[in-house]
Amino acid sequence: MSAFTDTSGKIGSKLFKEMLLPKCGASRREVLTGPGFGVDTAVIELGNGLAMAVSSDPLSLIPSIGMEASAWLSVHLLANDMATTGLAPMYAQFVLNLPTELSARSFKEYWEYIHLFCKKIGVSISGGHTGQIEGMHSTISGGGTMFLVAPTHRILTSTRAQPGDALVVTKQSALTASAILAMSFPKTVKNKAGTEIYLKACESFYQTSSLADALAASERLEPNSQLKAMHDVTEGGVVGAICEMAMASGCGFRIDDAKLPVSEVQKQICRLFDIDYRFAVGAGAMIMAVKKGLESELTAHLHSKSIPAVVVGEMTPAEEGFVLIKNGEASHIHVDEKDPYWEAFFKAIKAGLT
Repeated sequence: MSAFTDTSGKIGSKLFKEMLLPKCGASRREVLTGPGFGVDTAVIELGNGLAMAVSSDPLSLIPSIGMEASAWLSVHLLANDMATTGLAPMYAQFVLNLPTELSARSFKEYWEYIHLFCKKIGVSISGGHTGQIEGMHSTISGGGTMFLVAPTHRILTSTRAQPGDALVVTKQSALTASAILAMSFPKTVKNKAGTEIYLKACESFYQTSSLADALAASERLEPNSQLKAMHDVTEGGVVGAICEMAMASGCGFRIDDAKLPVSEVQKQICRLFDIDYRFAVGAGAMIMAVKKGLESELTAHLHSKSIPAVVVGEMTPAEEGFVLIKNGEASHIHVDEKDPYWEAFFKAIKAGLT
């Protein structure tokens, strides 16, 4: 049996708190924000009013979507975590554990795109480690870390949302899951959902960066007083990300199922692979906790930048729990829902879908 769970994916909150959190090495007072479930970045005080934000994430190498798309995910999933600070990343380190069957030509293409995507968002690659590993057959090719330095008071974390804050979600649910499934199994999607849905799902792949969303929000609202917290949508989907932000901030929440953003494209792809779009990996969307009364100002500003955004609910006191309103009825949400994307992806591969 697996060390964490009987399915693939990120470790759940219970095991995180039991296994990892109590054993995090030496305690250092300059670590302002350290490890926490639902926390995207560490914040380390440097002195003179400055701090460094740091975040790590797996790197992607998915042959079925190609080297360019894999490199895009590798760079932008890291950058999305950093974007939750309200600032752009500056530096990156990459550890590449590559499969031995990866050709020199494919690696050259992959790394060229890593370089180009980092350069485009102003990230300098400062080092790392590169090698090939026998028996490496995962869609994960290693890990990366990004850094930025900024005035301490300007850096947001996902830990500072408060009861009463409005919850804003950008873009759509399940962006990553629907795009990768369409790109990986084109014949299946075209045959069962139609060519138009397939093409639109593929087009949505390059919406999986939320850096522009975060920077637009922080230029409009004052960080840590008006714009309270942000959290990017990864495993667990839009609802899972709201759960994580609430846990990180010590809050509950109340959200309206009918307001969770999703397009017909994401609905159809998720239905085809039998997954719930609300809980499916959705990088590109960003969760924002905003001081009550400023949510309309924020969504209007985001819309002016061609970034869809909608208010889905609000943060509540922790004792009220995690509440979803559906068809007028309130129900409590279990926070350790497993992301259905992983099982759907590997099930489709085993079934020989193309």
